[in-house]
Amino acid sequence: MQTASYNLYFCFPNRRSIIKPDGWAKTQVPCSTQLVNKFSIVERPQTWKFIVPTQQTRLFAVPNTDDGHPSLSALEDSNTNHALNSEGGTLLGKWSPPRFVWRGLSVLVLAGQVILRTLKGKVHWRNTLQQLERVGPKSIGVCLLTSAFVGMAFTIQFVREFTRLGLSRAVGGVLALAFSRELSPVVTSIVVAGRIGSAFAAELGTMQVSEQTDTLRVLGTNPVDYLVTPRVIASCIALPFLTLMCFTVGMASSSILADAVYGVSINIILDSARRALNSWDIISAMIKSQVFGAIISIVSCAWGVTTMGGAKGVGESTTSSVVISLVGIFIADFVLSYFFFQGVGDSLKRL
Repeated sequence: MQTASYNLYFCFPNRRSIIKPDGWAKTQVPCSTQLVNKFSIVERPQTWKFIVPTQQTRLFAVPNTDDGHPSLSALEDSNTNHALNSEGGTLLGKWSPPRFVWRGLSVLVLAGQVILRTLKGKVHWRNTLQQLERVGPKSIGVCLLTSAFVGMAFTIQFVREFTRLGLSRAVGGVLALAFSRELSPVVTSIVVAGRIGSAFAAELGTMQVSEQTDTLRVLGTNPVDYLVTPRVIASCIALPFLTLMCFTVGMASSSILADAVYGVSINIILDSARRALNSWDIISAMIKSQVFGAIISIVSCAWGVTTMGGAKGVGESTTSSVVISLVGIFIADFVLSYFFFQGVGDSLKRL
């Protein structure tokens, strides 16, 4: 069959036309060798139906030997090189890094934005005070209760062994060092990560999937200033005070248990703790708790604002944010302890 290039004419009945006075409108469509989507025309009484497949072909018009009018013929494009090149480009264009990679990068980006916006003074202070009340006073109860029982559990182990060795006067100093350097900041941060960090991730995740963060942008409010920065500042401020209170309650519960059960006087324990502790032990605990608070808040907020997939995605983001926060706390605790307490210690020599 010999192919030729024609101008196609489509006639639609019962339409006005300035070209023909008999009620038929004539439309001229040049389509000799243009690359278009393949379609076919099925003729029915006074109707035209267009069927549009997805494969791309070249459309040609060939003469119809029956009535002399041109008819349509669709021939597939035989240029396979173009298809292969486009397929390769599509594969490279659709590749994206794993989700945990870009979520980890989002933590770094969000931390940088929080630091810059805070230095510029663009902080929503009213929201910051609300989050500070939520992280601090409303978390005191569970933190103090946890610290008290952890202190009593450690007291049982220490007092039993030290009393057998005749080192009952060293019990208070060992407990004070353990609480101030490790237990108080880590236990407090774990409780806050489970209570506050999960809430941060769930709230921001729900706002993200319901497009409330986009609404803030439309209203001219930066979501980092309104949602993220207040939570980070509140966590960094509240965690040191919670840690100090947990240290006090832990030492008090340990002293009471040692005096009531094992007969070690409270005065001996407190005097031993006073001799063993120095100012750097308390300062290091405050620094650790601030770092832990920043890790909890930034990770939870980053996981929240990168939530996808509706309610299921919110649940997954909440769970994974708590897990990642705990892992980050343990890693940061090791790094900080390594740099803070190097060399041979001499705290117990003063007992």
